[in-house]
Amino acid sequence: MTTVISADGTAIACSITGIGPAVVLVDGALCHRAVRPGAAIADQLATHHTVHTYDRRGRGDSSNTAPFSVEREIEDLAAVIAAAGGSAHVAALSSGAALALSAATRDIGITRLAVHEPPFSTDDAQREHFARYAADLAAAVADGRRGDAVARFMTFAGMPTEMVDQMRTAPVWPLFEAAAPTLVHDAEALDARTGATVPVDTLARITAATLVVDGGASPELLRAPARAVAAAVPGAEHMTPAGQTHDVAADVLAPVLLKFFA
Repeated sequence: MTTVISADGTAIACSITGIGPAVVLVDGALCHRAVRPGAAIADQLATHHTVHTYDRRGRGDSSNTAPFSVEREIEDLAAVIAAAGGSAHVAALSSGAALALSAATRDIGITRLAVHEPPFSTDDAQREHFARYAADLAAAVADGRRGDAVARFMTFAGMPTEMVDQMRTAPVWPLFEAAAPTLVHDAEALDARTGATVPVDTLARITAATLVVDGGASPELLRAPARAVAAAVPGAEHMTPAGQTHDVAADVLAPVLLKFFA
């Protein structure tokens, strides 16, 4: 593990593997280096790239500095890219994709950007659903009910209540609770004020080559935003691997990323 220091002094924990052009991975909600469904993706990318994985602020071994803003998270990513040599390809998953898309509108050294299923909203029902979720989340975190915040996220993501109740006794649950306040940060990265509406005007400013990926077996509420993002980013490519969901298999996504980053 190494540590990079962000613009506001926050220490960002980072791991580096592989040899080749730099790639930075940006995780989604609750994930960090100790809780990383994307670890297998990083391992495969490391066969041809120097892969930088980092704990987003407030997660894992990274510190946090109040007050939070999306700009601070963009500065964190910029610090990791600077430590990687000043430029890097970026691969981002889920709500981490929303953060990466916003970061790509800044001049921080993103050379190519690949995002998987950024969970924006594309209709009024989705926007209202997201707004209720974000309000419930903020209230739970403000009241110190971290477990309830994690449970609310999981049910929002589609996990049955019975399964969430079982998860509360799992060894990984304390790690989820520790990162619970960052769920509010993810909601801000998606812009809870607009109900996570696809930020078309913002995306139009992206100049880096961009690939948007969604799963052929994902629900329409995730596939529609991917299509909208791809349409909004100038020159973006859009790919839909058959049979994949939001929990995309590393053996499927990693080859797509390797080809795009080649």
